[in-house]
Amino acid sequence: MKKIYFLFAMLLSLAVQAQQNDQPIHVKVSGSGAPILLIPGFTVPGESWDATVSQLEKNYECHVLTLAGFGGKHPIDFPWLPKINTSIENYIQENRLNNLTVIGHSLGGTIATWLASRENNSISKLILVDALPAAGALMIPNFDPENLAYESPYNDQLLSMNEVEFEKMAQGMAQGMSVHPETQERIKDWILLADRETYVYGYTDYLKLDMREALKNISVPVTIIAADKPYGKEMAAQTYKNQYANLAQYDLMMADNAAHFVMFDQPEWFMQQILNILASN
Repeated sequence: MKKIYFLFAMLLSLAVQAQQNDQPIHVKVSGSGAPILLIPGFTVPGESWDATVSQLEKNYECHVLTLAGFGGKHPIDFPWLPKINTSIENYIQENRLNNLTVIGHSLGGTIATWLASRENNSISKLILVDALPAAGALMIPNFDPENLAYESPYNDQLLSMNEVEFEKMAQGMAQGMSVHPETQERIKDWILLADRETYVYGYTDYLKLDMREALKNISVPVTIIAADKPYGKEMAAQTYKNQYANLAQYDLMMADNAAHFVMFDQPEWFMQQILNILASN
């Protein structure tokens, strides 16, 4: 009888573990107070928000996400991003996160706009960190989401790269995302840690998501914290103006001497802006 009970307990444990592994999102909660949801960028784990959370959790309840396939988390089936979005929306509803502030970096900011555009959402404020509603439109000439597919020569090339080739590519990408060499190394390591198929096909999902028209559905206060590198303030401001043309109102703040990871390049300035935005009505 004991053997049967032990076997049942072991099978139940494995089933629970498998279910947890297959989750689109993984959430770490700390602090108490009004809720804040923090969504990281592509390939980036929730720990990228550690310095921010260490300040916020004193007065707020912080819900920090890590997305499936990143930060050592188990990958999920494709399409990846639609499952991520729906899972986050369900998490907000199931945990009754009312009067919610969402802080999203890069892809996390794009997801934040998707959440805020949905009917009957409970979001009261958005803080978007170097995030665009349609990254694909900026990167691809004659952009049409319908033309993007998982099966493509570029995706096949990424999947076929050996470890040395992929690391070289990751290093090159990371160098443009921060002004600090130590942060560049950290970003590179996050890219290398990502599940390769999630990196390739998940990025296709990211490029396909175009939130520009849906911005018309967002009525809550929005603040965009942008980087001045690599193109300078004038060009960056014009890019945001073009991409967010359908958003009725927003505040744009530009960080000096900062690349894509603003929170790492200008940490003190960044933290002060976050605190000021949260304190405002």
